[in-house]
Amino acid sequence: MLGLAWSASPSVQPTDPGSPLVLRRVIALPATKDRIDHLAFDPEGARLFVAEVANGSLDVVDTKSGKVTGRIAGLDEPQGVEWLPEEGEIVVACGDGSVRFYSGADLRLVASVDLRDDADDVRVDPRNGRVVVGYGNGGLAMIDPATHRLTSRVIFHGHPEGFQLSGDRAYVNVPGDGAILELDLDRSRVLARWPTGLHRLNFPMAIDPSGRTIAIAYRLPAAWARIEVATGKTVALHPACGDADDIYEAGSRELIVCGAGYVDVWREGSLEARVRTGSGARTGLYLPALHTLYVAVPDRHGAAAVWALELRDAG
Repeated sequence: MLGLAWSASPSVQPTDPGSPLVLRRVIALPATKDRIDHLAFDPEGARLFVAEVANGSLDVVDTKSGKVTGRIAGLDEPQGVEWLPEEGEIVVACGDGSVRFYSGADLRLVASVDLRDDADDVRVDPRNGRVVVGYGNGGLAMIDPATHRLTSRVIFHGHPEGFQLSGDRAYVNVPGDGAILELDLDRSRVLARWPTGLHRLNFPMAIDPSGRTIAIAYRLPAAWARIEVATGKTVALHPACGDADDIYEAGSRELIVCGAGYVDVWREGSLEARVRTGSGARTGLYLPALHTLYVAVPDRHGAAAVWALELRDAG
């Protein structure tokens, strides 16, 4: 049976010489209160989109100037966000169940799809450009971004948190059901259910480039695991920082963003460093092309901000 064993590594500040994540910039988010949720990026415009769930807003950040250049306000718990380069639109999934499409040019509302309850994480299917949204008490919804119409759903039991896409498959964390699900998107059905056992509250998920394994982080007890998608078998289990809400594959490393105020950096099965951020900073976005992890830091330590952390020796 797999057990948890620490690979000793001290916590470091992102300004320390030996930190694998180096603080390059702090971008202020003015008038932003409490919890911040997910982020997305427009590579052509170098813009970062920040869903400020408690604030009911979405900020547009120019990463070159390091300033907020626009805001969409009056949203009901904005949670998931994605950028659609072909359409030039921002997708925002909200707690009231609405999935809203905004023009990236002037931030006007273009369309809205009503999923009725708790629209949350958002992904884009690379095969066809469809927008995939986790929502409600158990479902993934597929939306055609060209027509802004719902095309299909996969229904299951329990609210979906983090999920990833690989070909015609989706892998979904369902903490309320204590399980990870494998879904067939094209046939709209559940293929497999893998119980998480004694580890609970599996929120974030990442998939390795080969598509053979997924990495997930648990909040209770705090840990992260690697799971074979062919069998559902847990092949590695390690302790992790607490209150994780994002995990990323970054070359030979795994980056776990935790609300306990750290980013855990793992490399080849060993904890390389625990990098300090701020309490409540549990969401982020890793951009491989820039070797940069953006972390959303709420206003518990002064003004809310996004930290740009460059990954040293990326690869």
